[in-house]
Amino acid sequence: MGADATDQLLTTTRAVRRRLDLDRSVDPALIEECLRLALQAPNGGNQQGWHFVVITDADTRAGIADIFRRGAVAYAQRADKPRAPARRDDERAMRRRVTASAGYLFEHLHEVPVLVIACIEGRTEGRPLVDQATAYGSILPAVWSFMLAARARGLGTSWTTAHLMLEGEMATLLGIPSDVTQVALIPVAHSVGTDFGPAPRRPVDDVTHWEHW
Repeated sequence: MGADATDQLLTTTRAVRRRLDLDRSVDPALIEECLRLALQAPNGGNQQGWHFVVITDADTRAGIADIFRRGAVAYAQRADKPRAPARRDDERAMRRRVTASAGYLFEHLHEVPVLVIACIEGRTEGRPLVDQATAYGSILPAVWSFMLAARARGLGTSWTTAHLMLEGEMATLLGIPSDVTQVALIPVAHSVGTDFGPAPRRPVDDVTHWEHW
């Protein structure tokens, strides 16, 4: 793949929510292809402690959606949740669009044909920051690789974490061991169209610090 094609993939892989095709099934072979590519991602010490739970059963997806919705409500009601300030009018408008898009997924998650739960072996609660960074750094690149591979195959994905407010319930539903950490819930479906473009972002000079902050 040339630089142009790589740049196109990297700049057009979006969080897809409204444009997930809820009426079209996804060939399991496509998911397996994406996962094989995801397993090529770098990870701490080459431990390869990653796991992916893939759910297509309608009843199980409904159960996952119920946990996700209740987790989202619990998160919204947290008094201590982080709030990033909107710096400009266009950023505030963008966040309103993201909120509306997330609301659509909230209502329709059970209809998404494939749900993927990404996990990493071990727990990080109470561990030093370096241990936490190593654990998450050993699964997040693989999940992003999965999402890039999905985009290249006409599939839409979105990184969600609301269910982690009720991680124990999800573990019980899916039989995930208690010594495994869930990291993300990724809805996967064919996208309605593939004409995604680069997203508006802050100028690189605003976030780049050479030599010191």
